[in-house]
Amino acid sequence: MILLAATGLCILSSLMVYGSAPLGKLLLRNGHSDSTVKRSITIGLDHLTLEDNSIRFQRQRHDGVMGRIDLELLWPEMRGFSNADRLRFDDINQADGLIFLQLSQSTMSRDMSGRVEPIYSQLFSGPPEAGPYGLTLHHFRKGSGYDGEVLYTARTPEGKYFAIRCLIIDDIAANGGDACQRDVHVGKDLSLLYRYSRARLKDWQAIETSLGAYVDRHLVDAAPIH
Repeated sequence: MILLAATGLCILSSLMVYGSAPLGKLLLRNGHSDSTVKRSITIGLDHLTLEDNSIRFQRQRHDGVMGRIDLELLWPEMRGFSNADRLRFDDINQADGLIFLQLSQSTMSRDMSGRVEPIYSQLFSGPPEAGPYGLTLHHFRKGSGYDGEVLYTARTPEGKYFAIRCLIIDDIAANGGDACQRDVHVGKDLSLLYRYSRARLKDWQAIETSLGAYVDRHLVDAAPIH
């Protein structure tokens, strides 16, 4: 039952993250805002304050209770949209300088790192391999539901377990949809799903640290990522 639930969640998140359209084309559909008005947002047990220019979709730029909130931030600055940075948000050739986040109420007891041993490890094909940037590479069995993806794992300097799934793309320059995604538990009862270009995988440690600090700053009575 746990495996089926996790597989369903991961398939759903894959559709949400990757979809059928290239990432660059999706960027051009966004209705950006340069407003720095702060919104008071409640998701489940957690309360956040977020600026309009960091919220990806116009329909979510309001106060109140939500099921989820989608954000879009520049890397490495970790700030939202501004007219001065318009090209960095809209130019598909600069899409690897963006991080996309989704905050929603947790539906599973384990985040991606916690799912490695009980779920993902049962779907691996062959032994782990040395990957780039201090990561360990794991291949999925064909037909596992993760065809076209690999999993990278590592230990952070603090000893925490890190796991991230990435699409396998032979020619990143020819594909606007290349992406890596990871989800972690934050706050009291939130799941943070985030994604970025495979070209930014080299920054995985810095991104993980920066995202933790960003979420802590915007959560009221925040609890650290665990």
